[in-house]
Amino acid sequence: MESHILIDSYGRKITSLRVSITSKCNLNCFYCHNEGQSGHETEMSVELIARIINKAASLGVRKVKFSGGEPLVRKDFEEILAQLPKLKNVSATTNGVLLSKRAKGLKAAGLDRVNISLDTLDPDTYAKICRCSSNIHQQVLDGVYAAVDAGLTPIKLNMVMLEGVNSGELNDMISFIKKFDGNVILQIIEPMDFGNNGLLMEMDIIKKELESRASSVIERKMHRRKKYMVDGAEIELVKPIDNSVFCANCNRLRVTSDGKLKPCLLRNDNLVDVSHASDSELETLFYKAMKNREPFYKGQPQEVII
Repeated sequence: MESHILIDSYGRKITSLRVSITSKCNLNCFYCHNEGQSGHETEMSVELIARIINKAASLGVRKVKFSGGEPLVRKDFEEILAQLPKLKNVSATTNGVLLSKRAKGLKAAGLDRVNISLDTLDPDTYAKICRCSSNIHQQVLDGVYAAVDAGLTPIKLNMVMLEGVNSGELNDMISFIKKFDGNVILQIIEPMDFGNNGLLMEMDIIKKELESRASSVIERKMHRRKKYMVDGAEIELVKPIDNSVFCANCNRLRVTSDGKLKPCLLRNDNLVDVSHASDSELETLFYKAMKNREPFYKGQPQEVII
């Protein structure tokens, strides 16, 4: 029924849920925004996660993406996946460190695909970015290959471009993803500016380079992102900063790892606690979260695609 569709006061329909199932992580990347939530030890139970997602599905949500922290630090992630309702797409974003040994089991439990964070192909640069030992890098590469073999595709390889750190690695990364015959897509992501000490890359420079090399350019409806086909590889630019189009077309509601509905990544003053809600209360609280939603970057009025 239309009355049971989640639409905020700006006409944006919620069809996607991003669920953080832990604030813990086995890396310490210096640019991480921790999904816009403060670190805490409390985690939702499998039962609560399933109830929240089932209710969201009954209200029109068709896609769920799991995140953290690092979702694979939870040993019960496969159990969570097994409790889900039928959805159009179930994905997870992961740093890939623990993925190689669990990729097949995650696929069998109901995971459709993964986003894997990989900012560099150089182990020493990786250690610098993630503040870990350089041998972790090979574990991530193993995770990429295992995810392809398990069918967790198309994999989106998330590369945060940082000036003077990995800004010269675009060609190497394009060559790397070409090996996978279209099963791996490169996402170049503009980092959130949370004190990155002048390392933010000028995205327009990357954009111009891709435009000059692309055999074709495809514009996605959602956020009007552009995909560039370069030498048989697919590259997408993700630029959410100061982006009123990104906000105007936002179709996502977030859930923090301690059980709060989070209407906007960049705000913490409008959360709705569902950690102790009954099934009947959940629906009311989802609608409360809708009332709290507004575009963070309003800018000029944009066409809203729902």
